[in-house]
Amino acid sequence: MIELTRSWLYVPAHRSELLAKAMAGNADAVVLDLEDAVPGHAKDAARRNALAAVAADHPKPLWVRVNALDTPWGEADLDVLAGTAASGLRLPKAEEPDAVRAVVERVGLPVQPIVESALGLENAFRLATAHPGVAALSLGEADLMADLRLRDRSALNWARQRLVNASRAAGLPSPPLAVWTNVADLDGLAEDTATGKGRGFFGRSVVHPQQVDVVNRLFTPDPDEVSDARTWLEGQRVHDEAAWLDEHGRFVDPALVANARWLVTLADALEKREPIR
Repeated sequence: MIELTRSWLYVPAHRSELLAKAMAGNADAVVLDLEDAVPGHAKDAARRNALAAVAADHPKPLWVRVNALDTPWGEADLDVLAGTAASGLRLPKAEEPDAVRAVVERVGLPVQPIVESALGLENAFRLATAHPGVAALSLGEADLMADLRLRDRSALNWARQRLVNASRAAGLPSPPLAVWTNVADLDGLAEDTATGKGRGFFGRSVVHPQQVDVVNRLFTPDPDEVSDARTWLEGQRVHDEAAWLDEHGRFVDPALVANARWLVTLADALEKREPIR
């Protein structure tokens, strides 16, 4: 389930030897990449590898990021992957709802549009509601910065919040964060991930296995927070009032209880699925 996916590990599809390692690792989901990580001369081989991979059994979800539809390879990717057992497709350079709708109907798989341009961002809610098969939205931040001619990464904050709002308004899961491209900077990854988590994102795409544990840890609910949430849920059961002060003097109202219920549900689901690492 996307709602439980903390880490999405990209694997270049032309490097077939890396898939088994990714599946044996700690990432919650693996994304075979046919797009940016694959040079033009290797696109056909990558597509063949992806087709073979999605036909096999795997211990965790296997998604495929196809090439954009305006490239020489995008249409061929869709032709090959339509109707397969892939968990879903990531669709880069998503801008027009009609195009997203056509892709979902063509492949018969869940689709995650990736918003990477000013137009795509303007259309975020329309992309999210283009078809019931749209599973989630995500940002392609490097391409979006280039399209907006940004030099200051903090200028992406408003774009991030727009995507969070569009996703939740459409009834979709909280979106995953985009990749942190400085693989050596784990402290920066942790800081940026914690900020994104606090602002409504859940999960993150990663491009190297050493990033996985950082991301998984940050999106695993803190035991103290879960304990407080359970206390508030129990308080709702025993209190007659709609709102009350807990034993620490904190005001507990229906909004806080709703968030507590989500946190407890998430923590329980993650614990049942696998040991928390």
